[in-house]
Amino acid sequence: MSIPQSGGGPIESFSQLAEFMESGCKSKDLWRIGTEHEKFGWLTDTRRPLPYDGERSINALFAGLAAKFGWEPVREGENVIGLTRNGANISLEPGGQFELSGAAFASLKETDDELRNHLDEVRSLAEPLGIRFMGIGAAPEWRHEDMPVMPKGRYRLMTDYMGKVGTHGTQMMYRTSTVQVNLDYASETDMVKKMRVALALQPVATALFASSPFFEGKENGHKSWRSRIWRGLDDARTGMLPFAFDQGFGFQAYVDWVLDVPMYFVYRDGKYINALGQSFRDFLKGELPALPGEKPTLSDWADHMTTVFPEARVKRYIEMRGADCGDQAHLMALPAFWVGLMYDQTVLDAAWDLVKGLDAETREGLRVAASVQGLGGQAGGVRISDLARAAVALSQAGLAGRALGEERYLAPLVEAVESGVTQADRWLSLYRGDWGGDLSNIYQAASL
Repeated sequence: MSIPQSGGGPIESFSQLAEFMESGCKSKDLWRIGTEHEKFGWLTDTRRPLPYDGERSINALFAGLAAKFGWEPVREGENVIGLTRNGANISLEPGGQFELSGAAFASLKETDDELRNHLDEVRSLAEPLGIRFMGIGAAPEWRHEDMPVMPKGRYRLMTDYMGKVGTHGTQMMYRTSTVQVNLDYASETDMVKKMRVALALQPVATALFASSPFFEGKENGHKSWRSRIWRGLDDARTGMLPFAFDQGFGFQAYVDWVLDVPMYFVYRDGKYINALGQSFRDFLKGELPALPGEKPTLSDWADHMTTVFPEARVKRYIEMRGADCGDQAHLMALPAFWVGLMYDQTVLDAAWDLVKGLDAETREGLRVAASVQGLGGQAGGVRISDLARAAVALSQAGLAGRALGEERYLAPLVEAVESGVTQADRWLSLYRGDWGGDLSNIYQAASL
């Protein structure tokens, strides 16, 4: 979950909103890879979720990372809510999911080095305390009342709102984990093509990275319960964005959509001001009930852009949001998959050719099928396994063209398309077989 945005003065003209997105355009030599992943901490003796406070806690890990490895604390009021170092951030999701938002790198090798170093640092502090972390898309056993609540004002507001607009919002906040990659675009035209390919192929990512077949101690009937949760959250701010495939889609069309998404908050002087359900359009006119007479800054706009959650999201880069968290190999396979598809023009064009014939109904059908059946799903006569095989092959070609040896990071996905078996399938097989229905085995199996 994003931290408060900073920088940018008052919004003086409507055109600044689209210009904010346009300011993200970069020449290809400046394109970078920013990878984020969330993970659940748990106590090895009780299998309970990692609390915020105490001798064995998130706070204890934060203190150790700061003292031993030079991370700088980020505070909200009196509470440390994150850490920062050299362009990277460690932050907290609402239920204590421990998130690394990595620095922006030119190569996947640098991303891999950062990930390995992060996990080594965290393990060195966590293991002596009887703490471990697991890479999995949804908490397999914990119920809502089991989850700690992080001391962040943004999350308190969101928790209150989620129960009013959907059925699964608090499940998303407190009991899911994802891995995503943030990638650059060169121009509005480039953004449009990348966004369309990203949205159309998110169901493939959901299927390939599916790792959440358990919830509240039992099978849930889905390969990716995390993906199912997103379909019951808040229709105003989630989904496959059918309008992105309309003629004329660009920065302004995306701005118009975000403006129509109800607000959560305004951040002022270190505090979150309740603006739940209010309109950013009213804010632009100085008519926001939460702050009468006040007009927004570009930082307010940047904050509001972080409160929309489509399957692929535009800010000043594009975020790929469709995948469950997984093991270390999958944490690297996700950025590799999308870099291969997005950062080679010939491959990007071929990926668009692969999906441009899909209509909105088929794209949405594939999204649903991916969450339920993973690679075995299909919709509109399109089999996800076929689409995944073609997409992985294109990604391999795109990475090969970079001539950095990055194709090796796709190994888990190559295996998945060849076997038809994902992490969710493996865990289901173990649960029904060798584990004898004992889900306590998942903690060790999913450990990072």
